[in-house]
Amino acid sequence: MDDCSKDVINGLPDNLLCQILSNLSTKEAALTSLLSKRWRYLFALVPDLEFDDVFSLHPQDKASFIDFVDRVLELRGKDHVNKFSLKCGDGILDEDVFPWISNVLRHGVSDLVLHVSPALVYWLPSKVFASKTLVRLKIGPEDGPRVKLRNVCLPKLKTLNLDSVVFEDGEIGFAKLLSGCPVLEELGLRNLAWVYWDSCSVASKTLKRLRLCCTDYGKSPKSVSFDTPNVVHLEYSDYIAHKYPKLNLDSLVEASISFRITEDQRSNVRNASDGDEETEMVGNAKRLLMGISNVKILHLSFDTLETLNLCCEVIPIFNNLTHLTIESNPEVGWDTLPGLLKNCPNLETLVFQGLLHKATDRCGDVCVCQGLDSNPCSLSSSRVKFIKIMIFGETGDDEMEMKQIKHFLAKMPNLEELTIYYNTSIEVDMVHLSSQLQMLPGVASLKCKIQVISDNLSLSITFPISLSTGFALII
Repeated sequence: MDDCSKDVINGLPDNLLCQILSNLSTKEAALTSLLSKRWRYLFALVPDLEFDDVFSLHPQDKASFIDFVDRVLELRGKDHVNKFSLKCGDGILDEDVFPWISNVLRHGVSDLVLHVSPALVYWLPSKVFASKTLVRLKIGPEDGPRVKLRNVCLPKLKTLNLDSVVFEDGEIGFAKLLSGCPVLEELGLRNLAWVYWDSCSVASKTLKRLRLCCTDYGKSPKSVSFDTPNVVHLEYSDYIAHKYPKLNLDSLVEASISFRITEDQRSNVRNASDGDEETEMVGNAKRLLMGISNVKILHLSFDTLETLNLCCEVIPIFNNLTHLTIESNPEVGWDTLPGLLKNCPNLETLVFQGLLHKATDRCGDVCVCQGLDSNPCSLSSSRVKFIKIMIFGETGDDEMEMKQIKHFLAKMPNLEELTIYYNTSIEVDMVHLSSQLQMLPGVASLKCKIQVISDNLSLSITFPISLSTGFALII
């Protein structure tokens, strides 16, 4: 750097230099203290503080890390802290962490991220849940802290993410937390061990986005309720609950559902007869679907398909659904798809994340296996206009995938566009696939266009389904 450049930088005001330093981690910004006397303490004035010691292995590194955090907070004095992110592993004790948290809370922190995995179980300071300035709070993951809530008052909190946090009072403590967040808009919950609670109820009138994942325990929760009338986006991944007493999701627009059953439940379902206790679980699978049946965009995992194959013969009607994504798996059949497509009268876009699935005699006319229970109208009566095939070519069975694509083209009269995302780095493969698709006989919709896309090649080939010999090549 020449002298002129140095003079320009040194001539900048402190607040602008701090803004530049905010693009670095706190550790990197601290290196600028070696430049000159003016820079010696400037890094500590940056409003966003991020400390990461997760990968430190030696005790001396831990001691150095503790000294570094202490020093930075001391240099800041009473200056406002916008964000405080702390990530540290074993070797950092409560007596080290608590003063840091108390310090930034006193100085009006609005964004707090705590990823602390001490050697011993630790309790999170209750003052974290009585902050008048916090807007975003993220706690976890792994070996999360224990929380015993007294008074919860988080009047400005809009985003809350909890991973592996243990509530000492179980569902009572969790309910108390939500009730103390009057403007909460986004909630993420992961592995809260609510399988051990008598019930879990997510109740919030202000919540708009909700993410729940609790799949590490291998058992079903007893009772799950959603009293969230303003949620528009839901991601739900869990073992199917024994009960869903309340499902208030009236504003739901988009949902991603991944629910599964335990091995014991799977065995019981296969051996069950009418009237067995597993019938209750079957009803709950249907009840959950009914609770989200007003959704417009829906993603179903292969675990969900398997559960529905086993447990839900009657699919609710999804009158508002226009966009459906199906995740396929070679071990899971498409038994549910005929009924699902039939009960989505306004479906326009159908996305398949993979095409390979288990061949059964219950797929109807949705797939090429066409079993004994074939329903001839599930595809031919479908209003679907757009099909997207993701990850074509990843399974190594291109021939079977190609048969399935041809089947769609032959059966769906309203199809306007079929898009294939081809996982290939060979341009010749793209051209060969396009040539095969272009000259298909007996297609149901001559107005359908086909697009083959390779992100690896940044290449797209688009052509109409017709007897013409040319196609457009778009780079």
